[in-house]
Amino acid sequence: MSYKKLRNIVFTVHRILGFAIASIAILTGLTGSLIVFQREINDFQRHQQFGAILPQGDRLSLEVILDVVKTAYANQPEMALQRVYLPTKPDDLFNVVISIPSNDWVEVYVNPYTGAILGNSLHPNAIQRFLQIVYELHTSLKLGDLGLKIVGVVGLVMCIVAIAGIILWPGWHKLTTGFKIKWNAHPKRLNFDLHKVFGITTAIFLLFTFFTGFAWNLGYVDPLIRAITFSPPLPELVSQAIANQSPLPLSQQMKTAQLALPDGALQSIDLTTDPKAPLRLRMKLPQEREEYGMSNVYLDRYSSQVLRVENSLKASLGDKILNSFEPLHYGTFGGLPTRILYIFVGLAPLILSITGFVMWWYRKRKQKDNYSPKQNYIN
Repeated sequence: MSYKKLRNIVFTVHRILGFAIASIAILTGLTGSLIVFQREINDFQRHQQFGAILPQGDRLSLEVILDVVKTAYANQPEMALQRVYLPTKPDDLFNVVISIPSNDWVEVYVNPYTGAILGNSLHPNAIQRFLQIVYELHTSLKLGDLGLKIVGVVGLVMCIVAIAGIILWPGWHKLTTGFKIKWNAHPKRLNFDLHKVFGITTAIFLLFTFFTGFAWNLGYVDPLIRAITFSPPLPELVSQAIANQSPLPLSQQMKTAQLALPDGALQSIDLTTDPKAPLRLRMKLPQEREEYGMSNVYLDRYSSQVLRVENSLKASLGDKILNSFEPLHYGTFGGLPTRILYIFVGLAPLILSITGFVMWWYRKRKQKDNYSPKQNYIN
């Protein structure tokens, strides 16, 4: 197969698939730009809503905080504790996640010094409701499991489109040509230059975001990466229930986890009513850049036996690759500069779709101008 024919095939794939997924890719890109700083916005909103948390001596124990939440929602017999995010600064609050019959994920905010419940996520303000809708559109188009699968497939197709665009980039022949924009040229040429330059400068980041989205939404990537990197799958962990014995107090479990990973700062604890499920405590090591860290300690809920320690700095190659998905998707791998960059990366599908459509329109118009009815009739 000649180079020209191969290039034409790649071009056709790039154009057809790009047009096919444009609308969803644009939506996920724009919503992604809007939620880059979602946590900071939510924290600011909560600070405005609840006021500053003033340190007043020692914090209340986690057991006391959870008892406060259980008491407050005693009229919800099916209420279940899901997770608790611990304060990491003196003016932070406890964020206790619960599920109730009408909602699977409700965040309850508790003052760590007084035990007062400050509010919950059931009654968000306008900005918080907007961000929640944006997040649901970004992850699943607000279509539930079907939407998750659709966004996952679009993520995979977008990776193919991006790779095809990289192959077609004219800079492979001459580097300066690939990055040059002729601002005073004909609109057709200017549009092409914008497409090629904006495409090549965002392509790698689009691959990061759309591939990780595909991996999370469809879940086929984990076993493949482990197989390629010869990283063994992590065994399933089980707590061994003891007859007539309740799970050990969380305060004791927290001390055990701290001893298992001394340099880690405890960020959150996964809570569950399943008697066989292990207790997962998420830790952040000083060298980790992720907000909640990527290290975990798993304990037996009844004996406090350490079932597994996941130190992200000593993880297998497969686990390190999988752990990189989160910072690559959210743009946190380079701190504030890359997070700001990701706002513009989210705009890339829109800009590339517009410039790509204009390129197609110019091509169609040229074909129409070159069309001769007389020659067509004769042939």
